[in-house]
Amino acid sequence: MGAHTARQLLALCDLAGLGAAESAAYARAVNAALGPVSERPLNLPPVLPSFLSDDHTPVEFSLSFSPGRAPTLRVLFEPASGFGTPADSSLLAQRALHRLAGHWGISTEQLDAVSDLFLPDEPQGAFSLWIALELLPGSAPRMKAYLNPAANGAQHAERTVRAALRRLGHHHAEADLPEGDQLLFLALDLGDWPEPRLKIYTTHHGLTPTGARALGRMPGGPTPDELESFLRTAAGVAPRDNPRLALRPVQTCHGYTDTTGTARAFTMYVPVRDYARHDGEVLDRAVLLLDRHGIDPAALRDALGALTPRPLEDGVGLISYLALAHQDGRSPRVTAYLSSEAYRVRPPNIR
Repeated sequence: MGAHTARQLLALCDLAGLGAAESAAYARAVNAALGPVSERPLNLPPVLPSFLSDDHTPVEFSLSFSPGRAPTLRVLFEPASGFGTPADSSLLAQRALHRLAGHWGISTEQLDAVSDLFLPDEPQGAFSLWIALELLPGSAPRMKAYLNPAANGAQHAERTVRAALRRLGHHHAEADLPEGDQLLFLALDLGDWPEPRLKIYTTHHGLTPTGARALGRMPGGPTPDELESFLRTAAGVAPRDNPRLALRPVQTCHGYTDTTGTARAFTMYVPVRDYARHDGEVLDRAVLLLDRHGIDPAALRDALGALTPRPLEDGVGLISYLALAHQDGRSPRVTAYLSSEAYRVRPPNIR
């Protein structure tokens, strides 16, 4: 697993303009944080299912595209995945995060303030802690921590999120949580971000393209037409059709950068691998979306080739999500979430 992850990460770092030495340091850091699973042969099945990816690889990559700029590379991973009991994995994951943060001088103050809420002694749910690193050429990475609102039981998820918002000073957001049918993640930007965000992720089962028009709650964010158009293109829905997306649900994220309770960032995530026949079809849709936003799609094509030599028509899920992101003062971004496929290639969907 470690060699597979390192090869992919090094190739993507090269595409994103990172130097060889810093790329190698990132690959070593991610493998160390993964723990024992990094030494596990890939001809063995995953130790335990990981909610992070369809084939249970505890690593996911993403490239965020903005007009006129090189793509930004991120790597999301589940530290200590499947090691021991859920309590053991949770404890080791926390230690891994603090080691990484200490190495790069990243403050964990925000996470420490709510760790007892999301990282109990006997965690429940599909995961305890994920780490994301945004890798920037010539500087330390930016870190994010993803936490599970259902860590104390799904029935307590809303109460857990509300308690975290109060502790972190987001009282107004606590009184007006984003609408959805499941609180999926609470994420924290840790360390030296220009505007550190607290982000709340929700799911929207059975969403229709016209229903997407009402999802955005960010002032100055995407228009209803923009949201509907993005969803139609990403999911391959014809202009006059309005089906419910009945498979994997669309997700949204509202990000808060101050204590006013007003979202300053908004992202919609479309699980494209459930609504396309194969990755060639998904890439075609991604190219349309990138072209629509004035973004050269060449880097995305190169990234897919760097991850795997397989023909795109032979599987679906290499691109798992396509996302549209808005943030105050920035151009809209299109993000492609890329699967490692360390254990398995998902066969094409049959329609």
